[in-house]
Order: sequence, then structure tokens, then C-alpha cells
Amino acid sequence: MATTPRRPSNPKDAAEALFKPAKKVTAPVFERPVIRNAKELVSLKIDSDILAHFQTDGPGWQDRINDALRAAVNEAT
Repeated sequence: MATTPRRPSNPKDAAEALFKPAKKVTAPVFERPVIRNAKELVSLKIDSDILAHFQTDGPGWQDRINDALRAAVNEAT
């Protein structure tokens, strides 16, 4: 049985072997279940006068914007 030397025969090869990139393990892909009419958090830039118009009636302004957008989509189809 051959014995291996304490130090590698070529230190440069040994050092490069240590710094080789490890194989990446890909995580399994989990798909979220589809929830109909689920609301999604988004960031949206709106003109300040449009925002003020929807906020004048108080709480629920986000729902009013959503309703206006839905009406515009339904009108376009």
C-alpha cells in the first residue's frame, strides 16, 4: 500500500483545488397555489392630484383606486 506524502507534490495545484467553486445545490421550486382575486402589494407612482382625489373621501382610497382601475379594464375589453 502506497503512503501519501504529508505535503502535496505541487502546492499550487493543491491551493487551486481548494478555491475551485463548489457545485451549487439548487433548491426545489415550490409554486404558490393560485388564489383567485388575491390582492398583491405593489409600489405605484401616481400624480399627486390623482392621489388627493381618491384620498378626499377618507379611508378606503386604495379600494377606490382598485375599483376605478377595474372599471377601466372592463371598459377596454
